[in-house]
Amino acid sequence: MGSFHPGVDAYIEALPDWQQPICREVRALVHAADREVTEAIKRTNRPYFVLQGNICALLAAKDHVNVFLYDGAMVPDPEGIITAGRDNQTARTVAVRQGEAINAPALSAMLRRIIANNRAGGWRRLKRESDSLPGS
Repeated sequence: MGSFHPGVDAYIEALPDWQQPICREVRALVHAADREVTEAIKRTNRPYFVLQGNICALLAAKDHVNVFLYDGAMVPDPEGIITAGRDNQTARTVAVRQGEAINAPALSAMLRRIIANNRAGGWRRLKRESDSLPGS
């Protein structure tokens, strides 16, 4: 069974009213993706969601909430929810602005894929293995 971290509660509760529900929804989606997900506070105060490696992190900015997906740009984004870092080697971003709805089905699919990749050794290992295949 996964676990919740009181530091994540404190982070969310300190945010402006419009950012709190976004963070709570992302948190719920990550835990729904796999019941073994755990939470941690890293980089002083940033909420991370982990399971055999980082899955994602939250960072509230002035006019949006960033969801950093730690997938090494391996997970497909057929619905185009990635807003920044498309070619980033470590993490890509889904920014959610005030009044915007989260594309929960698309984000959930990506979270489940990141978790599956983590369980299979992590995106770095999977990338190395795919790069070493003949014809790569």
